[in-house]
Amino acid sequence: MYVSREKTKEIIQLLKDFPVVALLGPRQCGKSTLAKRILEDVKNPTVYLDLERDSDLAKLNQPELYFDANNDKLICLDEIQRKPDFFPLIRSIVDDQGKNGQFLILGSASPELIKQSSESLAGRIAYVELSVFTMQELDGGSFDLMKYWLRGGFPKSYLAPSNQSSITWRENFIRTFLERDIAQFGFNISVENMRRLWGMLAHYHGQVINYSQLANSLQVSHTTVRTYVDILVQTFMVRLLSPYHNNYGKRLIKSPRVYLRDSGILTGILKIDSKDELFSHPVFGASWEGIAIENILSFFVGHEAFFFRSTAGAEVDLILERGNRKILIECKASKSPKLGKGFYNIKRDLKPDISWVIAPVDEAFHLEKDIKVGNINDFIKSQNMKKL
Repeated sequence: MYVSREKTKEIIQLLKDFPVVALLGPRQCGKSTLAKRILEDVKNPTVYLDLERDSDLAKLNQPELYFDANNDKLICLDEIQRKPDFFPLIRSIVDDQGKNGQFLILGSASPELIKQSSESLAGRIAYVELSVFTMQELDGGSFDLMKYWLRGGFPKSYLAPSNQSSITWRENFIRTFLERDIAQFGFNISVENMRRLWGMLAHYHGQVINYSQLANSLQVSHTTVRTYVDILVQTFMVRLLSPYHNNYGKRLIKSPRVYLRDSGILTGILKIDSKDELFSHPVFGASWEGIAIENILSFFVGHEAFFFRSTAGAEVDLILERGNRKILIECKASKSPKLGKGFYNIKRDLKPDISWVIAPVDEAFHLEKDIKVGNINDFIKSQNMKKL
């Protein structure tokens, strides 16, 4: 089964506008599948090389000769983080040829972690982040929200033939990520400490991160914990959502909130295998919040994203800003959501353009004249029509 990805048209257009396009995202999120589909649709000749495959690496023993022999093709390099030393050579080639659509590179880490790319290819490269399946991509008559909630959006997890198959896939994914993938980025860290940290972050999901408490629990330094968390952030496993601070000074919480970016990885780490276990687990509400934030931010590329929480406890889950436009979003895992006084106080002070409550409801409705309740797709579709 092939699920059409929202980023397809954007990537095809960027290949027309830039010499190099980088498609980045977590391992197993579907980058290779999407890239191969795009290569099939491109009118010009193409070549695909997987840098984790020995036979493909052998072709690049003399990369300059290989790239020169294929200078009339769009060259796709998968898992580029294995060969960051290619970037200076790619820069030289694209400058010599002076044309767009020369390289499509795929990577499982952020540009900051794939060293040299931003420096070597500045002005020549466009970055696109591919997430796991979004709800919009899966939207249709057969979409199952609870299945998505429990299994997450990794293609092989969501599309697995059974719940047990999905659980097994996620267990293996987590093990491989810890034992192999992190080491490939050159980090010499304790696998067991990283495993324990990931478990702690799952329990912190949706909360303000406490680095000191994590460091004490792991019996490592504060700096080491920050390094570990940064690795998970830069490999797209964890999101840190910054606090909103505009004109509120010391009254605000300063530390970021932490989210595991895929709900299936969250439930996998917490050993939540069924709807009943999810409904009764303390992370239930925060897990919905994480799903909403990830799906919304995959659409609102280019917007700044924050949460708001004052020391008095007033909070809003997500604030989106672009220019002078501001959107307030509260997430409620209920079909009959209710808002507290704190939300209205924040709304009065921040004066957003629009306010939404994101809840697993079947149909959107107005809670008040200027506050709308709807599901994730209701919100995204409404903003898409406004061409934000």
